[in-house]
Amino acid sequence: MIALWLILAVMTAAAVFAVLWPLARKSEAARGGSDRLVYQDQLREVTRDREAGLIGQAEAESARVEISRRLLAAADAEAANPAAPAPVQASRYRRAAAIVAIIVVPATAIGFYASLGSPGIPAQSAFARVEDPHQGQSVEDLVSKVEARLTRNPNDGAGWELIAPVYMRLGRYADAVNARRKSIALNGDTPARESDLGEALVAAADGVVTDDAKQIFLHAVAGDPNDPQARYFLGLADEQDGNRDAAANKWRALLASAPSGAPWADFVRKELARVNGQDASTQTAADQPAAGGGPSSSDVAAAENMDSEQRAAMIRSMVQRLADRLHGDGSDVEGWLRLVRAYTVLGDRDKAKDAAADARRALQDHPDQVKQIDGLVKDLGLQG
Repeated sequence: MIALWLILAVMTAAAVFAVLWPLARKSEAARGGSDRLVYQDQLREVTRDREAGLIGQAEAESARVEISRRLLAAADAEAANPAAPAPVQASRYRRAAAIVAIIVVPATAIGFYASLGSPGIPAQSAFARVEDPHQGQSVEDLVSKVEARLTRNPNDGAGWELIAPVYMRLGRYADAVNARRKSIALNGDTPARESDLGEALVAAADGVVTDDAKQIFLHAVAGDPNDPQARYFLGLADEQDGNRDAAANKWRALLASAPSGAPWADFVRKELARVNGQDASTQTAADQPAAGGGPSSSDVAAAENMDSEQRAAMIRSMVQRLADRLHGDGSDVEGWLRLVRAYTVLGDRDKAKDAAADARRALQDHPDQVKQIDGLVKDLGLQG
């Protein structure tokens, strides 16, 4: 804080010096020539100092007004009596200008900064402080301020671009989807923005690559065949469709084209190992089956020796167990979300719609949870 005020003091002193310097030179220059020429020279010096950034606009305008006033007075005096000396009051005006520059201007600036500024806050943007919540304001407060700004100016493309990844970090995936769509509409369609939108759609669907997301990733790859984000999710879509070989091939190709030191390469290697049935210790926590209706370790081991029809039958059996549990105890909103997604992945859209309707009835006393169900139904395209 001391360093900040020291810097401000030095800057103020430099500005004051820049204003006083041409005024002080006047008394010496006048001895060797016309007062009018001296004042004209001072006006040019003020203009040069302003263009060079040595003084502010307000100080420059104040100096110009004072010098112009004296220039007119000198021109009148010269016309009346070319040999007449400069008015005695000139020195008084210079002293008054010096007092204003030295005392009044800095005092006014400090007063405005003390009332309107925030000397205790580091020089960071709001989104930089979102990364560091220990700033006296919560992340929610900062996001609310940005949302208020976007409400006032919904066509602020930069604002939507900035807030979308914050929504993703906060787990507000539906809001992230909306922000990504707004950003594309306002800032233009690029493969990177499309991939980000697809990722938000997958997150909103709790990890399911929906048909909408898949089409977006395909369009992104068409625009940029080397887009790693879109290529990974297209492989994940293949896996979720039951085509593990196609997924593995896509991820092998992605790794083969990966630049040296790519930060995402290790993650893709683990995904590839997972679909190839390699050591489960290489899996991340996100790869593990979800609790509450997901397959057990014995189910996974048994599935390795099944053909595609047997494996599909086992998956349907597990989904049915989840459905039976939820119809006995319908308070588990996460379970309902998994059931709707499972039916969608299996291609049973009618069952997915029925499950969503059952979930709404079971959760009718919890409006926020019903909104989660409605949001998933919208993202999966199950309306109507």
